[in-house]
Amino acid sequence: MRIGEVGAAVGVDTSAIRYYESVGVLPEPDRTDSGYRRYSEVDVERLRFVVLARSLGVGLNDIRQILGLRDKGEAPCGFVRGVLDRQVDAVEERITQLEVLSGELRELQRVARTLPNTGSDDPCVCHILQPAGAQH
Repeated sequence: MRIGEVGAAVGVDTSAIRYYESVGVLPEPDRTDSGYRRYSEVDVERLRFVVLARSLGVGLNDIRQILGLRDKGEAPCGFVRGVLDRQVDAVEERITQLEVLSGELRELQRVARTLPNTGSDDPCVCHILQPAGAQH
């Protein structure tokens, strides 16, 4: 398959495929006599794995390690479990941070409804979004 066909089959742009090749996640493909990239079904499956892993937030270094283990004939499942554990922890931490941010935004939204608009002669851009303790 050519790069456009692979991209269509997996649902990614050809630029993403080239990028994954440049960072070593995908191997450099074989080339036709005229220089076109030629991909095998193994390459397509590897790209599908990369795209799925990235959609789950798995970093390129972890993906490289997973694929490296697989390329050496080792089952990467134990390593993948550890990656997933870290991903779940990171997502849960981010959710906690977003809940705190949501609360802060709701409070700011409540206060903002009680404040008048900033006058055109006021040097302040908008007093709703002022650092704590800033003078108007």
